[in-house]
Amino acid sequence: MSDPVSRTILLLDIERFSDRDDVEQAYLRRMLYDVTDRTLDSAGIDRRLRLRADRGDSVMELIDANAPVTALLRALLTEVPAQLRAVNRMASRSAQIRLRGVVATGYVAVDERDGWVGSDLNHACRLLDADVLRSALRERTDDLALCVSDPLYTGVVRHDHPGIPAGDFHRVTVTSKNGPLTAWLYGPPPTGAADEDHCGTGEGEAPGGSGDRPAPRVPAQGEPGAGRRPAPDGTRGAPAPGPALHFNGAVTIGGGTVHGGQNNIAGNQITGGIHLGGSTPREQAEDA
Repeated sequence: MSDPVSRTILLLDIERFSDRDDVEQAYLRRMLYDVTDRTLDSAGIDRRLRLRADRGDSVMELIDANAPVTALLRALLTEVPAQLRAVNRMASRSAQIRLRGVVATGYVAVDERDGWVGSDLNHACRLLDADVLRSALRERTDDLALCVSDPLYTGVVRHDHPGIPAGDFHRVTVTSKNGPLTAWLYGPPPTGAADEDHCGTGEGEAPGGSGDRPAPRVPAQGEPGAGRRPAPDGTRGAPAPGPALHFNGAVTIGGGTVHGGQNNIAGNQITGGIHLGGSTPREQAEDA
């Protein structure tokens, strides 16, 4: 067996392949390979950098890690849907082709019988067969449902490269015999998907952070510290300003009388505008 080598893994699978007769299946296979080749060519990925495995209703490509994965993703998000629309426009109802796709990264080795082995490849295959990906394709009018592995999302997609909108990918959890797998689905999750995410910001992560530093938690009403503004270090700081109180007319406080008109304090008489908490009327006017 060869040593494991870092690869980009591309899987494309035809929906409802086994429901077709032999003639239709042969046609769909030709279309699948044509679409795959044109997509990889448009991404500028030389055929010498690719290994292909035929799986009947699906195609598996191992792509050299030096090939640009950003170009591959852009081609999958734009070129594949355009090609499928063109093909299906001219095809009969029984020859319509719709695809599930997975892009992943990882280490893969080739054994003495040219078989591919590696846990990263196994995970990618499980994502391809996941119910959430099948459901997403069934519910869409588009002809492609695509997801990427969690390491690929973390390393590439979440950085929002041109043509790869991170906000359009949603986290989903895939159940497998080896435990739950995290993937990122392009486009809206299907109805009832278990683990929709917040488009690139982890649960409890400060926006724009790395995920190592949780955002300060604001106490709920009635908890100790409620009503206090969080300090920059996440601790409870000074009390948050309360609502502004305004008085019309004279107000007596402990014998002293509050009037309008002046901005000073004389004896027991406080004159001028009185504002307790929040911004002053002048600040409110300036903000407006």
